[in-house]
Amino acid sequence: MQSKLGKNRRAMCAVKGIVMNASVLLAVNDDENGIPSLAPAADYLLRKLRYSNIYIGISYGPDLSAPKVRLLQENARLYSYNCFVFRPSAIDNFVSAVSLEWGDNMGSYMHVISSYKDEEISQLISSGWLITVLRSPGKASAVEYNPGTENPSKIFINKLEELPLTICHLNKKAMGKEVETVGYLMKPSREEDFAKRGAFPLNPTPNGLIFVALNYELPISWQLQQLDGVLHKATDDIITVEMSSSSDFENKVTYTEGMQELQRCIGCHPECRVIDPFSNIYPVLDRLKIQQILGGLENLNSKSCSKIRGPHFLKVVDFREPKLEKKLADAKLSLPNIVKPQVACGVSDAHSMAIVFKADSYKDLNIPLPAIVQEYVDHSSTMFKFYVVGKKIFFAIKKSTPNADTLIKLAKEKELKPLLFDSLKSLPVDKDNQQQSQNKDNKQIDHELVTDAANWLRRVLDLTIFGFDVVIQESTGDHVIVDVNYLPSFKEVPDEVAIPTFWEAIKEKLTGKQSVEATMLL
Repeated sequence: MQSKLGKNRRAMCAVKGIVMNASVLLAVNDDENGIPSLAPAADYLLRKLRYSNIYIGISYGPDLSAPKVRLLQENARLYSYNCFVFRPSAIDNFVSAVSLEWGDNMGSYMHVISSYKDEEISQLISSGWLITVLRSPGKASAVEYNPGTENPSKIFINKLEELPLTICHLNKKAMGKEVETVGYLMKPSREEDFAKRGAFPLNPTPNGLIFVALNYELPISWQLQQLDGVLHKATDDIITVEMSSSSDFENKVTYTEGMQELQRCIGCHPECRVIDPFSNIYPVLDRLKIQQILGGLENLNSKSCSKIRGPHFLKVVDFREPKLEKKLADAKLSLPNIVKPQVACGVSDAHSMAIVFKADSYKDLNIPLPAIVQEYVDHSSTMFKFYVVGKKIFFAIKKSTPNADTLIKLAKEKELKPLLFDSLKSLPVDKDNQQQSQNKDNKQIDHELVTDAANWLRRVLDLTIFGFDVVIQESTGDHVIVDVNYLPSFKEVPDEVAIPTFWEAIKEKLTGKQSVEATMLL
């Protein structure tokens, strides 16, 4: 009866708990000093499952050596996983121990074990659990396997890296057609920031999304076949950006081999929607293109007392060109200016910037070319960071660089030499004026005007999730958009608000039910 009940539950319920056996986590051989280690893919898997919203445990036999047990227990503590002693002759005790720890909930439990553990597999089949077997190269098994049945008691994987996508597939099958699966791809640090906020669960979200990390070690085409959509931060996979006179920005970007393969395969899988097509992110890679796009904001200023615009700017290809000073004046650029590389992201020096106080400082300026010289706006050291997430708009108030007079005072100590900085790491600040009322700042912003601008950018850029920075010019009240970026972390927004909105935006994109206008949440 127990086995039949287990099979019925697997047919109805998603995978809620996974126990990984020592046989799939430990390396086959110890190192040269006799010290045990994890299998090559085990560390990857332990990290990926950490924020999956699924119970995770590690099992090992009573006869496992003490050093190996310590290694497994250390990793269990690191990732907050449970440990269970597994005796093939006492399956009921093992099942009871897991149920006591995790509860006898409506989800299915899975045990992942190596194919050379024939005795354990045979015993586990009667447990009512779903068994996932990692095939061991060169190890024949005496157990007769019957993969491909309608509700198999076990399934097979060839690599540990396949496990997350296997769980994703099982959970979608259990939950039905209402569930959409989303593969995501971004650099590890960004992925962890999103994941630890609960953004990427392997269990279905309340609105029916399952997330799984794409893996370049597995065939991309095979992965796409099992997905409904792909969320990417393609700029994390840029190797180089070649700026030239060509207007075709797409051909200037060189991606990693894995990202190139993904882009090729996407074209062969039209059923798998890209949350934001790769071509749509190219404008945010190019500060010149964004500046030109922001010029279109002029049409929004008719019905508001405030004005929203992009900063005055000039593209420079040579800091030593004789007529540079005149070109700056013609572009309405008075000193000081802020100078940024034309490439906005994806390469190491994209955020290397300078504030220039004297015209003759340009000739020796160490900023990558081509560059964008941009108007420096006095803005009381206050920046408004706006996040457009589907049909919702959030904002946060952040400290920023001080006004020009303060910067000049700071620069005089170094003979008005350019202030060089990396905008991702540090900004020139006025240490004597760090405190400012956020309530006062909030009253300065024209929310209706910025909402109109956000919706306008949403239509023009055709992006689902993006951010932009606004400063308010002290002398005029102009709202100046100084930066636009794709898929920001929106970490200033509380998780309980941000993450459901994030899921909602992705679901709407996948189903084609996007809202025309976004609204601001104050």
